[in-house]
Amino acid sequence: MRYEGSVYRPPSEAYSLIVQVTIGCAHNSCTFCSMFKDKKFRVRDVKEVFEDLDMARKYYKRVERAFLADGDALALSTDKLEMILDYAKKLFPECERVNVYGSPQDVLRKTPEELRLLKSKGVEIIYIGAESGSDKVLKDVCKGASRDEIIEAVRKIEDSGIKSSVTFISGLGGKAGWRDHGFSTGTMISQMSPSYASLLTLMTDPAAPLHGDIESGKFELLSAEEVVEETMLLLSNVDVGRNCVFRSNHASNYISLKGELPEDKGRMLKQLENAMNNPARLKDERFRKL
Repeated sequence: MRYEGSVYRPPSEAYSLIVQVTIGCAHNSCTFCSMFKDKKFRVRDVKEVFEDLDMARKYYKRVERAFLADGDALALSTDKLEMILDYAKKLFPECERVNVYGSPQDVLRKTPEELRLLKSKGVEIIYIGAESGSDKVLKDVCKGASRDEIIEAVRKIEDSGIKSSVTFISGLGGKAGWRDHGFSTGTMISQMSPSYASLLTLMTDPAAPLHGDIESGKFELLSAEEVVEETMLLLSNVDVGRNCVFRSNHASNYISLKGELPEDKGRMLKQLENAMNNPARLKDERFRKL
């Protein structure tokens, strides 16, 4: 396989074949993100992707899952995605699914028919970064999509039969905006009703534009206890009409939460309350990672 630069994938794709169909991220303006700042976005030639798949077939005896990278593979035209998916299925008949990252903008550009076609070709999950339910926070971090647009994109994914896995970032509103961020994110999850919702906790490295604001004091990070309080506010305002798998077990998180909403909401809130009363249960800063 030929990879350009650092390659990122969701935790659930740890055992998937990673194939770069784009290089970098088409948006690449989010202030909290440094993942693709060293790359100029481009779409790879389909022939290059085919060559990588051919290499993988020679190297791996069995590929049950594949993931199309980089930041927003869904930016490809549906025709190109269809060709790649068909070729992957031809080479790897044992492959059960081929999942992708997609920005809200990517999803909204696809028609319902195009999304259903991708579903029929093996796409099971589209991973989408919502980050926050607050329009103010989304604007501050230069997300490039509004609350309503993100909700529309997730509903569109779910309506097509594809599952959405939506990521949010605890602490992204800082000390000044944590209540708005927590409350609005909870109500956003309620309105979009994704198949999966997950929480990371804000961490940055020097390549992220927001890092400078943190260093200068312009943006104030939440303490571990404040992140827990924000998460309690978020969960308290989630009211989904169907099952949603909820996770807050990333290396960046202070406390690990696993459950299904609405069934496990009470248990997870109790877990957060216990952590508030016993701060020693929260992960030490030394063990948090991006």
